[in-house]
Amino acid sequence: MPALKPTYPLPVHHSWPLYERDRFFELGQLHRADMLDPIPDVVDIAARLGTSRVRVGEWDCDLIDNNRLRWSDEVHDIFGIPRGAVVHREEAVALYAEASRAAMEKLRAYAIRHRRGFTIDVEICPAQAPRRWMRLIAAPVCEEDRVVRLQGLKFLVPEDG
Repeated sequence: MPALKPTYPLPVHHSWPLYERDRFFELGQLHRADMLDPIPDVVDIAARLGTSRVRVGEWDCDLIDNNRLRWSDEVHDIFGIPRGAVVHREEAVALYAEASRAAMEKLRAYAIRHRRGFTIDVEICPAQAPRRWMRLIAAPVCEEDRVVRLQGLKFLVPEDG
């Protein structure tokens, strides 16, 4: 039987300053294994399972354009939504388990207000798949004094990881 993930309170892995962005992710690339992190990240999981089993999806939320989402095919797959479908943020957020949604929204607001990135595991209830755990890595994109977008990575957390 796989180890159960905690349901409440969720482990808020951490919030991090934007100058550490490259330490946590660079869109579209896995980090080198020699980067240190207090929690397992994409590198740790990819090294343990092989990159073919870790499908990392990219996402973007435009805060200026009514929270418009852009998802890679992998993020659509994670949420069980047909590739290429237009997804509104309210629809995506509704697929998070309640405790995960609350924790994610709190970290999201903090990230926007304080210009900090964050990493968290959340439980989601995909449209056409069983409940699962997803790692969410996010960072704000700033233009002058404003946060204009959030962008990051999403990938499924293996049951043993």
